[in-house]
Amino acid sequence: MFVSENLSVNEKGNLTIGGVDTIDLVNQYGTPLYVLDKDLIRKNCKKFVKSINKHYDGNGLVCYASKALSCKEIYRIMKDEGLGVDTVSIGEMYTALSVGFPAEKIYFHGNNKADEELKFALENKIGRIVVDNLQELKRLSELAVKLGVVASIMLRVKPGIDAHTHDFIRTGQIDSKFGFAIETNEALEAAKCVVDSKNINLVGAHCHIGSQILDVDPFMLAAEVMIDYINDVKNSTSVTMSELNLGGGFGIKYTSNDDPVDYENYMEPVSEVLNKKCSDYGIKTPFIVIEPGRSLIGPAGITLYKVGARKEIPNIRTYISVDGGMTDNPRYALYKSKYDALVANKANLEKTDVVTIAGKCCESGDLIGENIKLQHAEAGDIIAICATGAYNYSMSSNYNRILKPPIVMVSGGKSRVVVKRETLKDLVRNDI
Repeated sequence: MFVSENLSVNEKGNLTIGGVDTIDLVNQYGTPLYVLDKDLIRKNCKKFVKSINKHYDGNGLVCYASKALSCKEIYRIMKDEGLGVDTVSIGEMYTALSVGFPAEKIYFHGNNKADEELKFALENKIGRIVVDNLQELKRLSELAVKLGVVASIMLRVKPGIDAHTHDFIRTGQIDSKFGFAIETNEALEAAKCVVDSKNINLVGAHCHIGSQILDVDPFMLAAEVMIDYINDVKNSTSVTMSELNLGGGFGIKYTSNDDPVDYENYMEPVSEVLNKKCSDYGIKTPFIVIEPGRSLIGPAGITLYKVGARKEIPNIRTYISVDGGMTDNPRYALYKSKYDALVANKANLEKTDVVTIAGKCCESGDLIGENIKLQHAEAGDIIAICATGAYNYSMSSNYNRILKPPIVMVSGGKSRVVVKRETLKDLVRNDI
């Protein structure tokens, strides 16, 4: 019935998340409201760690891709679960460090890192800097020499794989703003440049083929291509890369039409391909890093809204207007991303309507979804949008000067605020 295992219906007919009544949460914290199930996040973390331990004999690290959701509590959870974190800005690095996250387990990505960010990473002894281009390599080398440190880096490589996902979230093919292409020999030449750079230690290669991938085959092919690349680098430079970051992109169930592979079943075939290739080349299997983000936290979250109006346009459509929208979830406006939804206070009833859920922004395109099956909804009802733990709060904005919702986490039947609701004073804090 539900897309996430932590959702259910109680004796009142209300939707629950992690055993907590969503209507009670709304009464306590208001709407719009992000809700995350901490226990499910921890469970997902353990699944990935278990897979690394099983298929790579523990010779690897699960790195949470924190662009999916960056806040202090998330980094605390990842620290407790023994994960590393993948960061893409000085802000994400700073937030992780602010809760005592081990710097050596932080990876820093980005296609256009500022000198300020590179300097911050070096000064704070960030574990790995993933270099995207030769200009960045030159600047990083100069900064490392100036600071008297050695930067341990990985090269961001484009393996040239089409992951059959949305054009905007495909990053592994040759036409991408990220990394060095293998097909053009650019990636191999980049490795040669690293060898000649001062205060730079080349430890490995990184790839990421896309997001919300529901098949195993693209990951298997990426592993094969990347081991070929590591072997080519060894033969051309005598440098043996000891680490391989295979990125993330594991898909989740947003609607009943999505059929993601179990995490365990991603790992096993990929490890078999990787280990065989290494054996064929006579090289040691590298330390494996993976970067799940959405798959750790996406299914653990929901967003709750209050219905303000129902507008029926005969023979056209029915609009259900809610008190949030593209400011707290821009993914439909950006990608036409589909979600499952339900009326949280009527969760035990059949879905009899097909509606368009509209946000409150002054934009015709401010929609959360179209042609969504829903229980009959009227003003005052509470709408739950499922699987919104990833890329909702992290992509939120103050467009129309709308305040950002809080994040509440539930665990063991209890709830607490981990990110406060914005206030009007917060909104004008930086205005002069």
